[in-house]
Amino acid sequence: MAKKRISRGKFDKLQQLSNDKGVIAALAIDQRGSMKRIMKAAAEKYGKEYSLDMVYEFKELVSQELTKFTSAILIDEELGFKGMKSKSDKSGLILSYEKTGYDADSVGRFPELLPNESLQRIIGKGADAAKVLVYYNPNDKKEINDVKHAFLERLGDEALAADIPTFVEIVTYDDNVPDAKSPEFAKEKPQLVLDSMKEFSKDKYHIDVIKAEIPVNWDFVEGYTKNGNKAVYSQDEVAKIFKDMNSLVDRPFIYLSAGVPAETFRAELTFAGKSGNNYSGILGGRATWLDGVEVYAKDGKQALIDWLNGQGKENVEELNDILNKYATPWYEVYGGLDNIEVFDRDVMGD
Repeated sequence: MAKKRISRGKFDKLQQLSNDKGVIAALAIDQRGSMKRIMKAAAEKYGKEYSLDMVYEFKELVSQELTKFTSAILIDEELGFKGMKSKSDKSGLILSYEKTGYDADSVGRFPELLPNESLQRIIGKGADAAKVLVYYNPNDKKEINDVKHAFLERLGDEALAADIPTFVEIVTYDDNVPDAKSPEFAKEKPQLVLDSMKEFSKDKYHIDVIKAEIPVNWDFVEGYTKNGNKAVYSQDEVAKIFKDMNSLVDRPFIYLSAGVPAETFRAELTFAGKSGNNYSGILGGRATWLDGVEVYAKDGKQALIDWLNGQGKENVEELNDILNKYATPWYEVYGGLDNIEVFDRDVMGD
């Protein structure tokens, strides 16, 4: 295998975001619109008056307590500015760079960057990486995907100039099958996820880490079905899908929890690992902290701190145990540390 050349800035930051085994064991709490909705609903359930200060404090406390047990945290500045400051010193920092959501009144689900942000500014705030979410359907019209390809090419070039890693989160969809929880979408999902990851592994995007979806809907996997669902995939089919991912992606990829329960996320990661899937970590979000929202809304700050140091810590450590058993160091995709050539370079603004 030819040596992989990585700039000093990107290499050092990827190591900062990883644990001592080279695995990205990260926490995600960069939700914005959905975070407001979740907190508002919980406050109203317990007869409390909702305010944005509740979201600020919740993110602050989750970051403060759970980054003691993770290698990094993904957070947004808009609602997570307190959490940026409260994280553990040993935890790396990934900042969201995209505007939340998309324009539902236009076709395409086009991404946009935050208008008052740049990668230089993100570095100035202490970030070790920038994350961008892109909604993508590899089967969309060429004129739609061409815009997204160009968007990520520009992002990649900016990241090269700024010398900071990019984490690109790919969320697949099909406007012809709007219910992403349906068996019809479940049948499509493997092709959507695998083809998307293959596309964004191309060198022209300069993506450092792909933040990927689990390539199947777990509620339709034989032996794991729920709510009377009929299985869409056999376990052998799912194992093959996980195995096939390795040959499609030539850079590190990690999994997002996508709002599934903690038990489901653990099952997905374990099955992937047993299938020989070479994932390099996770960005675990709601699967780790979601139940804490109601605790906080009902009983306040100290109750949340207690919950985070009990059930929240347990959620994180159970995931860490799975990563220790199955995850692959991010640099192994390049043949290991000995096969990486780290070089120094002039950086934008020097």
